[in-house]
Amino acid sequence: MKKITIAIALIISVLSASAQTKPATAATDNAADDQESLAKTYLSQIMGVALSATSNLKLFEFVHDWIGTPYRFGGTSRRGIDCSAFTKEMYSKVFNLSIKRSSRDIFSMVNPVSKDELKEGDLVFFKIHSRSISHVGVYLGNGRFAHASSKGVAISSLDDNYYNRYFYKGGRLLASYKDQLENEEEDDSQ
Repeated sequence: MKKITIAIALIISVLSASAQTKPATAATDNAADDQESLAKTYLSQIMGVALSATSNLKLFEFVHDWIGTPYRFGGTSRRGIDCSAFTKEMYSKVFNLSIKRSSRDIFSMVNPVSKDELKEGDLVFFKIHSRSISHVGVYLGNGRFAHASSKGVAISSLDDNYYNRYFYKGGRLLASYKDQLENEEEDDSQ
């Protein structure tokens, strides 16, 4: 991990140095664009998601920061987290939305979508050894999703036999919940 961080810092410093020879405003804009492009390329490669699918850099940075966090049923921190808490934390930090805590309750907040309609940031729900929803993750693109699994926070493929077998539905947060959540946040700030 340190090697990757050092490599990114080195690349950014090289980009910054080359940008200093350009006019100040153009250099700043170009350096920021170059850094974002570099970050998107790096994150899309390590996560196995097409560069064209990585429109939300904040989402990919969040996932990258949490990868490897151990799984703990009922956990809500970096010491251990479960699937719904990971999803709730992601929606809070990336999308500034507070969603419910359990995978079943989260499903009540979405408009179901099929696998082929999934978009980056949509939710994916599973019925693993259960008749009811028992697992949730966040879709990243290219058939891949981030979730807190028994092996910890990871990125998996919906095409993996295991996840394909237990996949229930995708879901997109209903506009009515987004509006309600945003209104609650406005009320809290007044």
